[in-house]
Amino acid sequence: MIKAFNIWDISEVKVQDQGLVRYINLEPKIVPKTGARYVGKKFHKSKVFIVERLMNKLMVAGHKGKKHYKSSGNTTGKGTTVYSIVEDTLKRIETTTKQNPIQVLVTAIENAAPREEIISIEYGGARYPKAVECAPQRRVDFALRQMAQGTSHKSFNSKKDAVSYLSEEIINAYNLSQKSAAIAKKLELERQSDSSR
Repeated sequence: MIKAFNIWDISEVKVQDQGLVRYINLEPKIVPKTGARYVGKKFHKSKVFIVERLMNKLMVAGHKGKKHYKSSGNTTGKGTTVYSIVEDTLKRIETTTKQNPIQVLVTAIENAAPREEIISIEYGGARYPKAVECAPQRRVDFALRQMAQGTSHKSFNSKKDAVSYLSEEIINAYNLSQKSAAIAKKLELERQSDSSR
């Protein structure tokens, strides 16, 4: 039986949110690096192991507001650097929570995935915000992106390393704590969409 990173068994890991079951891939990989095999194919991201998707987000976490916000530190696109960060993070999560870290990550993503978001519609020359349901693949993307950005912004020019911040981010999202950047952003987005309904 193949284990994730040749350490963690994934057969016990379950996705509780039925809307995300098809979009969180739990097919284990010893080395989660497919090398752009699915690029250009529709819904290709859903076929990629969820830990690898987190790694891909961490490699280029610097985008913020359509600008490349930060392009140094851990966000330089180096696969081996991010691989070691994620592996050490999962080990730290396991020692802290005494649970399977892949299950903790999956639950954190489910908790941080927003159900509603806002689009802008133009009506008679004026723009109005409108609340819409968030697509499942976009929900997973949003959660991973916010976790990666929260980690990269906190660890940039900091004495603490990225492993500490990423493990804190995932554990906080798992516990539904607002200390998590992803949970805080999700609640803000859902609050805005609730007011513009």
